[in-house]
Amino acid sequence: MSACRLPSISKANKFSFLNIDGDLSEIGWDGPQREKLWRYNQHYFDDLNSINADERNELHIKLIQDWIKSNPPGFGTGWEPYPVSLRIVNLVKWAIRKNKLSNNTKQSLAIQLRWLMKNLEIHLLGNHLFSNAKALVFGGLFFDGKEADKWLKKGLGILHKEIKQQILPDGGHFELSTMYHAIAFEDVLDLINITKTFSGKLSSEQKLKISSFYGLAKSMHNWLKYMCHPDGEISFFNDSAFGVAPSFAELDEYSKRLKIESSKKTDENITFFKDSGYLRIKNGSTVAIIDVAKIGPDYLPGHAHADTLSFELSIDKQRILVNSGTSCYGISKERLRQRGTRAHNTVVINGENSSEVWGGFRVAKRATPFNVRVEQSEDADSISVWAAHDGYKKIFKSHVIHRRNWEFKHNNLTISDKIEGRFKRSEVRFHFHPDVVVKVERPINFSVGTILLKGDKKIEFSTDGSARLFDSTWHPSFGFNQKSKVISVFFEKDEVNTIFSWR
Repeated sequence: MSACRLPSISKANKFSFLNIDGDLSEIGWDGPQREKLWRYNQHYFDDLNSINADERNELHIKLIQDWIKSNPPGFGTGWEPYPVSLRIVNLVKWAIRKNKLSNNTKQSLAIQLRWLMKNLEIHLLGNHLFSNAKALVFGGLFFDGKEADKWLKKGLGILHKEIKQQILPDGGHFELSTMYHAIAFEDVLDLINITKTFSGKLSSEQKLKISSFYGLAKSMHNWLKYMCHPDGEISFFNDSAFGVAPSFAELDEYSKRLKIESSKKTDENITFFKDSGYLRIKNGSTVAIIDVAKIGPDYLPGHAHADTLSFELSIDKQRILVNSGTSCYGISKERLRQRGTRAHNTVVINGENSSEVWGGFRVAKRATPFNVRVEQSEDADSISVWAAHDGYKKIFKSHVIHRRNWEFKHNNLTISDKIEGRFKRSEVRFHFHPDVVVKVERPINFSVGTILLKGDKKIEFSTDGSARLFDSTWHPSFGFNQKSKVISVFFEKDEVNTIFSWR
């Protein structure tokens, strides 16, 4: 029925979410010992449809009954609209897989749908409202009767409106996060799947609305494929991490089962998603994914990072330059640091962020990219990208502009960063994947260094700024920190040129 996630519940009633374990007998269903995102996951019941879920069928039946008994309607984390929505979908999927629902489970499912119908997250919009609508469609198709018809009609009505808002013309999800795009893509595939399963319950008008989902899924598949590195996993822009959404490989397989595939191949030299604001450059064995995007939708910047003009780089299917990733939500210094400009491969001016990220999910003044231009030489040997942003102009209330040029050639990449306007101090940050070994020599004036990859491949590094090597961390999944290195190149004048070259 869907892409399968990794198991999250053991036979001993132990949960594992976000790389953190918890025992039901100690924590219960709403224990304060775990952060809210962990407790949200506890109430999703994703394990019902995870890998080898049938082997835990008896455990699932007991857990469902325990949840019903321990979570009276309307009380606690489990009755917030978002976990309610995901749980409804998981229960319906589980039931469709020949797991007959007991009478009280079916009654509980109906109560959850009635409650959700009255508590839609209109105030939040975005992926929350999308998930609410999806759950109503699932419930409306699973149950029979006039009330179920109302759920179905309401859900499809919201989806028809929100899809126009949330999925951009180039196929990207409007929050501009690869992780949330993958979640939204799975949602669309699930909707295609369940409406095929219950096609006899749809009116002609409803079938017409659903028919547009096929083209939508194809463009979303294409976008996600190009936003992955050659290792097959997503790039990290805005809130993104492994293990939350299904992988591209899983979604690709799911798409194929529904006979939905992208017709394009990722061997194109230049792919520009103009509506989303992302560029994918492929030059020989080199793949770079570049952020020339806005911060996200004006009314929903909660998953945005201050990463304008950042980029990630792979060579020979190995990640070299990486953005920070995401290991935590909530309000903390670490959450703020991971969202900040210094955690990304771009320029930091006067120690400030290029967009004013604050709280856990807020953004004040925001960078806007402009003058984006891409050119390829006639012999296709080199590709150049130019872009600028005005984030620091807004923050400092003076004419401060960051301009960046990437020039890709067969065996090297030159990055030129220029700052227009007055500044006290500035640095270019280059964050390296933990698997590479980084060394910097002559860290004054003109600096050089080496980056050693797996298989003894070596990249030479040089810059006309003053480079320093620092310890850092990479966060490929929630609850997980991995030691890494970052090179900071400090401006000696208003421009810094950095070259990465290899054989």
